[in-house]
Amino acid sequence: MPDAQAPGFPKHFDGKRFFNPDAPQARGFRDLLRWKLTSRPEVSPRFISDVTPSKPPASIQGNELHVTLVNHSTVLVQERSLHILTDPIWSERASPFAGIGPRRRRAAGVRWEDLPRIDVVLLSHNHFDHLDFATLRRFADRQQPQFVVPSGLARPLRSQGFDSVRELDWGESAAVPGSQIHAVPALHFSGRGLCDRNRTLWCGFVIETPGRSIYFAGDTAFGEHFVRIRERFGAPRLALLPIGAYEPRWFMSPVHMNPAEAYQAHQILGAATSIAIHHGTFQLADEAIDTPRRELCACRPADSFLILQNGESVTLA
Repeated sequence: MPDAQAPGFPKHFDGKRFFNPDAPQARGFRDLLRWKLTSRPEVSPRFISDVTPSKPPASIQGNELHVTLVNHSTVLVQERSLHILTDPIWSERASPFAGIGPRRRRAAGVRWEDLPRIDVVLLSHNHFDHLDFATLRRFADRQQPQFVVPSGLARPLRSQGFDSVRELDWGESAAVPGSQIHAVPALHFSGRGLCDRNRTLWCGFVIETPGRSIYFAGDTAFGEHFVRIRERFGAPRLALLPIGAYEPRWFMSPVHMNPAEAYQAHQILGAATSIAIHHGTFQLADEAIDTPRRELCACRPADSFLILQNGESVTLA
């Protein structure tokens, strides 16, 4: 477990559990029951057949940055020397159970067999829509990537047979070919069962490569950490920012941004380009599956915050 004070960031571990420093904490079980008993979710189609899968390039030439939204928070980031995959999920449900839990409403935008080589997998935290062991086990038939994870997640990955796992606290870094990966704060929580609430950390990541940086926010509420990340690493060339699972606000605001807050984070970071993630595939909260997209379209005055379809790519200089 980490020291009480991670390098350059506030204390966020009390010796037993992690917490969000100087910010609201995630709501507890009683509030979860209140939400579920009073919820009036917007209606969404059971499945939307509008995804045309794409095949990413096997490699990148020159200094280009090629980015493909696979689905949800799964993004393939490709540079000439490095291919990174974030929070991969190809499963039918974001759940530990085959028959219950949030069901996929859209197909993945890249078929598993069409993935190029993957050098690094970033895992932001242990929730089922971000840490999907059924998907990760499929790497057994491929060259195993380097996994970079927040504090506490190395042990469960190693128990699944993954040997190349680097665990980071906020403020710590890992070297990968041609790049440095830094774990940075997020405002969220962790837990996969009844007794493990906040036993492992949650984080975002900044990938520093020669001439640019890429910020993957993971899951996060809106907060002052965006200012600290900008101050420490400068304005990113690319930011991957979550926009979904935000209603009702009384329950979700401590852990998830709404689209207007995501756009504000984009401005604070000074990102040259942002891409919306964490929307459009699983309905995890009360807003309908495509409401985040519509609300972000309504509040962004410029085209520097992109909303991609599953499988859609963008190439950045």
